[in-house]
Amino acid sequence: VQLQASGGGLVRPGDSLRLSCVVSGFPVNENAIGWFRQAPGKEREGVACISSSDGLTFYDSSLKDRFTISRDIAKNTVYLQMDSLKPEDTAVYYCGAEKITHGCFFIANAYDYWGQGTLVTVSS
Repeated sequence: VQLQASGGGLVRPGDSLRLSCVVSGFPVNENAIGWFRQAPGKEREGVACISSSDGLTFYDSSLKDRFTISRDIAKNTVYLQMDSLKPEDTAVYYCGAEKITHGCFFIANAYDYWGQGTLVTVSS
């Protein structure tokens, strides 16, 4: 099993980025996939997740208006579209897989697999 996160970079406030999480080893619709982020000196926090069986999406309430999670089953990839980025969005973003069949949760310790992370820096 491997999750490969990519798409991070240095952007200005107000810009957009799309992160990708390419999954190998299982179909993306067999496990919940979540995006988390970790800023320096802070704990890893849940951003968005998508459930396996029905593709329902869940968001941190403070981010739901700017971030969108989606998946492409044919490409076995999960995306995180981030719009109107702010400096406080600066963090390493990780994708993870949680072996549950319904729903998804923002509990990092519950996730079974993690990608290596991709750095997003929002700065003017």
